[in-house]
Amino acid sequence: MEQLAQQIERTITELYGIEATVRLERPDLQFGDYATNIALQIAGRLGKSPREIAEQLGAALAQAGTCNEVTIAGPGFINLRVSARQLYDSLASQWSAQYGSSKDGEGRLAVVEFPSPNVAKPYSVGHLRPGNQGWAAKRLLEVTGWRVITDNHIGDAGAPFGIWVVGFQRFSSDEALERDGVYELGRMYIQTKNALKEEAEQGGRAMADEVQEWLLRLERDDPEARQYSNRFKTISMQHIHAVMERLELSTDYEYGESFFVPKGKAAVEQLIASGVATQNSDGSVIVPLEDAGFEVPLLVQKSNGAALYATTDLATILFRENEWHPDKVVYCVGAEQQFYFSQLFAMAKKLGITTDLYHLWFGVIDQMGDDGVRQKMSSRKGVVLMEELLDVAEQKAREVTADREVGADDIKKIALGAVKYTDFVADRRTNILFDWHTIFALSGKSGPYVQYAAVRVNKLLRDNPERTPMGVYDYEPEKAIVAQLLDYPQVVRIAAEQLEPHRVAAYLYNLAREMNRYYEQTPIATQEVGEAEKSARLDLLEKVSHVFAHGLGILGISVPERM
Repeated sequence: MEQLAQQIERTITELYGIEATVRLERPDLQFGDYATNIALQIAGRLGKSPREIAEQLGAALAQAGTCNEVTIAGPGFINLRVSARQLYDSLASQWSAQYGSSKDGEGRLAVVEFPSPNVAKPYSVGHLRPGNQGWAAKRLLEVTGWRVITDNHIGDAGAPFGIWVVGFQRFSSDEALERDGVYELGRMYIQTKNALKEEAEQGGRAMADEVQEWLLRLERDDPEARQYSNRFKTISMQHIHAVMERLELSTDYEYGESFFVPKGKAAVEQLIASGVATQNSDGSVIVPLEDAGFEVPLLVQKSNGAALYATTDLATILFRENEWHPDKVVYCVGAEQQFYFSQLFAMAKKLGITTDLYHLWFGVIDQMGDDGVRQKMSSRKGVVLMEELLDVAEQKAREVTADREVGADDIKKIALGAVKYTDFVADRRTNILFDWHTIFALSGKSGPYVQYAAVRVNKLLRDNPERTPMGVYDYEPEKAIVAQLLDYPQVVRIAAEQLEPHRVAAYLYNLAREMNRYYEQTPIATQEVGEAEKSARLDLLEKVSHVFAHGLGILGISVPERM
């Protein structure tokens, strides 16, 4: 597509002496292989009708042999057809073991922050999207040449610690904590939150003050507070790492919020001294952002001196600037934090930070309620804990493959593929519907549907390891597949530029669908197929297999051996 666009650009320069950027699209196949509206775009500059320009361009392209057929539609749309062999030769000329990857971002460094769960309670479904979207962002940047550092910005500071201590002392025991681990931490956290709510409704503050006192003791590095913190955090982190391993997620660093509390407080003092921040009469500290269009200032320290998210996020920005000097920092956090991050980034600009700080936000996970209405997934309505969700997914994967010999490793790959792919079916900015009836479907937009297409290709290749040297082959039956393979690098490039992995997911679904059509119409390795023809088709399938693995790898999904 790029080569053809460049040829049209050269033709425009030769005919009219001007430069223009040509964008090609893939129309319905009945109209052609590629189409462009460039004649409409340059008509005003040339003082000619779009139709006249389109006809002149079409004639020049046909004469040069750039394409097999040129047709003009409407006021000036140019439809182009090229031979399947031309498409394949173009694919072969570009092909390498790194096909789909590029060096667009070479020399640049990105920091991607994900999945960043809180230690206060078990790993929930609420962190499914930060993990999936964060991993995909990391891989998109990596395959387009960026060097990427990943940081799991653990929520291990602030109110949860104080709630834990008060909850443990009032509602739990060493025996319960030893027996149930992180689930006891989650239970007593919820019980304590409810007790705090009841206290506030009754006009009391004793328990809330106790929570704040433990927070301040921890910030002062009180030995007893530190001992509690280490104990609770160890239990929680073991659980988080176990779940991340099941999700096949990992990060280079885990600088939690607690690491940044003292650094944040020091940074706040510097902001006050420099006049960037203002300390109110009650002791709280704010950063005015009127010059950035925000009427509400950013609160960076509580009146009692305790740190906030903004305190630790300020320190995190400064730390990364000094430690890694990134060109881009990607925060994988839900849509509900858009206003906060816009404030945070405005403060960073005020401090002279020029790094591209990017909030990669996404919608919530919905489920279908008993009344048939979509609603946010919650513990009151089905699975909410990540371990439970993965257990159910593996059970359903066993059910859909019950009539086949599928090993335990492949069951896990199918289950994880189903869970992850549903995150990428639509633009990340939309809410997603988590529906057990559709995410394992073998006939729709699902992970198993794409995985099965890849498995089928790989089986054909395994069953036919020997190749006869290829003769001349026209690739006409494979034309649609070749055209799709040619599109893949551009799909990845755009997805990386905009951090939109759903583009890769949609591409893979379309490729899987095209492969299924192909199998219905074209024999590949049967007896009636000639050896040269068979080798050409298997050679193309090797390229298809590579693209499936490469694309699914971006999404954090593996290809099973069997399905």
